[in-house]
Amino acid sequence: MRHNLSEINNIIKDRRTVYPEQFSDRQVHKEIITNIIQNATWAPTHGMTQPWQFKVFVNEGLQKLADFLGSFYKANVPSDIYKEMKFKKLSTRPLLAPAVIAVGMKRDPKKSIPEIEEIEAVACAIQNMYLTATAYGIGAFWASPKIIYNPKINDFFGLGEKDKLIGLIFLGYPKDEWPKGQRKPIDQCTEWVG
Repeated sequence: MRHNLSEINNIIKDRRTVYPEQFSDRQVHKEIITNIIQNATWAPTHGMTQPWQFKVFVNEGLQKLADFLGSFYKANVPSDIYKEMKFKKLSTRPLLAPAVIAVGMKRDPKKSIPEIEEIEAVACAIQNMYLTATAYGIGAFWASPKIIYNPKINDFFGLGEKDKLIGLIFLGYPKDEWPKGQRKPIDQCTEWVG
């Protein structure tokens, strides 16, 4: 065996969503964030397009992100579906995290790979981020509020017209115990053939 499988199994099974409201005020160091992103870039990518793009918000950048999300929501959501609670969450939640990483999918200009496969590659990169954060004892939350799928949002995140923002990854140390988890048995979701 090339690697310690029990350690890998433990990290995968220990991965949890930890919401920003559950974060302590302990800072996540730049070196750790850099390693989380570095590991993200080792996700599988068809045709080696490596379609991921990262924008890291820390310190004053968190206020800029919060202000942008709140104002974008207010300006772009029709009044019949506008919710003040959603506005408040978008404009305050980034301030609860030591770091937020916006993860985008940069579309291959040649479009040699189907878009869905580029999105899947970025999702795999996000899983690598989650697992690396878990190994550090850092909680992560993958936020995907509906407004991130509006192409008008792309410019703020350094994305082009054909690109997509896939999620906002909030990082922080939990202030309480690491959350417990469970999964249904695999026999409920697996069919063996042959």
